[in-house]
Amino acid sequence: MKINDKVKDIIEWIVCILIAFILALLIRYYIGTPTIVKMSSMWPTLQQNQRLILNRWTRTTNQMPERGDIITFEAPSKIHVFEDEYNSSDVIAKYENEPTNFFSKFVYNVLEIGKESYIKRVIGLPGDHIQIKDGKVYLNGSELDEPYLQDDVTTKMIHQGLFSDLIVPDNCVFAMGDNRDHSTDCREFGCIPLEKIEGKVWIRFWPLNLFGKV
Repeated sequence: MKINDKVKDIIEWIVCILIAFILALLIRYYIGTPTIVKMSSMWPTLQQNQRLILNRWTRTTNQMPERGDIITFEAPSKIHVFEDEYNSSDVIAKYENEPTNFFSKFVYNVLEIGKESYIKRVIGLPGDHIQIKDGKVYLNGSELDEPYLQDDVTTKMIHQGLFSDLIVPDNCVFAMGDNRDHSTDCREFGCIPLEKIEGKVWIRFWPLNLFGKV
């Protein structure tokens, strides 16, 4: 084989690998991607080390999730809001450490290097009145039926109950973990903007005995 032929073959392989890599990134970012449950905040619905497929088409189409959906979203830059920092007219979670240039945005948002995400259940949608009191959640004045919770689970207020009585702003959701005593969620940092929602939990594929739609 001539040297030129070898170089041509190498170039063709490189091009094929690059195309495959780009396609994989596009599918992962716009359509769906696998993920692993790392924490216990959604126990027993989701348990640590279970493998899931996230539906990212909802993000691609900028679609608001439905109440009860399990979503993943970018962790806010400030996950504990205290009384001296609280503003009742601004109950949206803060994202203050966003990348600024193209490369850092690509690494952070597409490759997701250095990015932390939370997995929680949507409780409130835009315009919903959320109240947490007496260990229960009230939606628009009525106690919310939560069959996914264990019988002994109560919903406690956190940090003087700063985010325990609010109206969910436009293009935002209020989300909490099913394992309420072990969940860092909107009770601590406020409502999540739609553009920070990364995907909706679609399929659990591991362990195999629990394979199926979540």
